[in-house]
Amino acid sequence: MTIQVVILAAGLGKRMHSHLPKVLHCLSGKSLLLHVVETAFVISPATQPVVVYGHQGKMLRDALAHYSIRWVEQREQLGTGHALLQALPIIPDDTRVLILCGDVPLITEQTLNKLIHATPSHALGMLTAHLSNPAGYGRIKRDKHHHIIDIIEEKDATEDERNIMEINPGIYFVPAHFLKKWLPLLNNKNVQSEYYLTGIIASAVQEHIPIHAVQPRRNEEIVGVNDRVQLAHLERFYQHEQAEKLMHQGVTLRDPARIDIRGEVRIGRDVVIDVNVIFEGRVVIGDECVIGANSILRDTELGKRVEVKAHSIIEGAKITDDCIIGPFARIRPDTVLAEQVHIGNFVEIKKSHIAKGSKVNHLSYIGDSDIGKHVNIGAGTITCNYDGINKHKTIIEDNAFIGSCTQFVAPVTIGEGATIGAGSTITRDAPPHTLTLSRAPQQTIEGWQRPKKKDES
Repeated sequence: MTIQVVILAAGLGKRMHSHLPKVLHCLSGKSLLLHVVETAFVISPATQPVVVYGHQGKMLRDALAHYSIRWVEQREQLGTGHALLQALPIIPDDTRVLILCGDVPLITEQTLNKLIHATPSHALGMLTAHLSNPAGYGRIKRDKHHHIIDIIEEKDATEDERNIMEINPGIYFVPAHFLKKWLPLLNNKNVQSEYYLTGIIASAVQEHIPIHAVQPRRNEEIVGVNDRVQLAHLERFYQHEQAEKLMHQGVTLRDPARIDIRGEVRIGRDVVIDVNVIFEGRVVIGDECVIGANSILRDTELGKRVEVKAHSIIEGAKITDDCIIGPFARIRPDTVLAEQVHIGNFVEIKKSHIAKGSKVNHLSYIGDSDIGKHVNIGAGTITCNYDGINKHKTIIEDNAFIGSCTQFVAPVTIGEGATIGAGSTITRDAPPHTLTLSRAPQQTIEGWQRPKKKDES
């Protein structure tokens, strides 16, 4: 049978106290709903997942507009059973439906495949878990033979039922033809006057349909997010797991509790990462790199033996082998640094190519530039690349030496081996192997006196 994933994402999320739909709050830089959607594509790549939405549905659809999803609206929030009922018309009878929750972001492919393989084609499968604090979850009721016979929502449970530690996380695997028979029979005779999806368990028991329960590898997989405290708990759990994976792969983390991975990271061997480093988007780091404290790397590729010193930000750049960046450097998108380039403290590079062995070590801005090999750029150098309307390019050829406090008014080209005197403003091309400078004559004014403050008395 084909597997059809249905994700229930219509809840209001009142306890988040937010204008943002609950499932669009982020964990590890990605919305809760997107975590679940991506897992759905792994489980059933041949079918589009169905997302049942309600609250601020346009915002959800816009946020995931680039994904191939079938959207179904639940116009009235009448419970999980009612939500799934809205999706049934577009689900073929001969499929099996994997029901996921849009606010349970860390459910894994491994646990879901375990559930799928453990559930025969004419049975009902579900996840359960034992929690030391089961508050907020429906409780699993079993008979003396340990068979599941019912699920009691916490608000409808007696005191004895609330003492049950086995909970229902709301993830099921059910043949579609069972759902089409059982869901229309649900009633809302409960404290919340809602049509609970858990009612399908009673229907299965009544018809002697086997119910197979599977436990997750870790309970955090099935924990839902209802408030920001739970979101923070899952964030820390997720980050700890990512940190452990890196360390098992040969990465040294100075403090595994102080690293944030908000995307896809590939890191080589013998890499050392100091505290409070953040990785966002797709980041690739080669062998033997050192990443200093409080640095941010976003959509960036580092070669081998790159040193990123503390407090540096690198975004959308490609850094080749043996470069040194920082401290307090900012590398902006579309920057490419060749081997052995040094970018020093308080230097900003934007949309520039810098060739092998060149150095920009102090307090400079290089934008929209091509810098050749073995160029030395002195402190306080600025490429004036923007005329208020258009961006223009600065070209500095191999072996040029740029004195401190130089301004290049682009477009301008500095020839190979040229020297630019300190304090110059260069508005025309500078020829190769010559000294070019623009500097007002120094004067000393004899007899000049500094102004004195007027007597206010």
